[in-house]
Amino acid sequence: MKFILVALALAISSPAWADFTGNVVGVADGDTITVLDTDKVQHKVRLTGIDAPEKKQPFGNRSKQSLSDMVFNKTVVVGTVKRDRYGRELGKVLVGGRDVNLEQVRTGMAWHYKAYKRTQPVTDRQAYADAENAAKAAKHGLWLDADPIPPWKWRHSKYYVLLSQYFSRG
Repeated sequence: MKFILVALALAISSPAWADFTGNVVGVADGDTITVLDTDKVQHKVRLTGIDAPEKKQPFGNRSKQSLSDMVFNKTVVVGTVKRDRYGRELGKVLVGGRDVNLEQVRTGMAWHYKAYKRTQPVTDRQAYADAENAAKAAKHGLWLDADPIPPWKWRHSKYYVLLSQYFSRG
């Protein structure tokens, strides 16, 4: 009886993956999609474990096209566990059983987002890291550039440029 109570307490306290199935009706960029579920509810989904180039960065449009080729107008299964500060659901996306997030990294269309690697299952964390290393070694996608700027650094530098321009107006 104690075992059952402990197992039940752990199940209730642990966040469970909430899976839903739907059709991809929009691709915002290389790591964000819109999914219309079977109840006709739209979900904005940010792919977990990866960070794709911003639209105005080199490979930004190619990354978006790569993701679109894999998922647009296709049925996907999304496993989510929480929302980000922008209200997007954070999720792992599967199409035909294939991990789309991992494919973006494997083809050099996104970085493994190591800042959030602890939120990934250990097997995914290792697979994404290995995929990034292989893409880099093979010079796939964004790794064709000698020194590509990760989006988290690009966003940070762009923010400070805008702030400095604003405050220099006097």
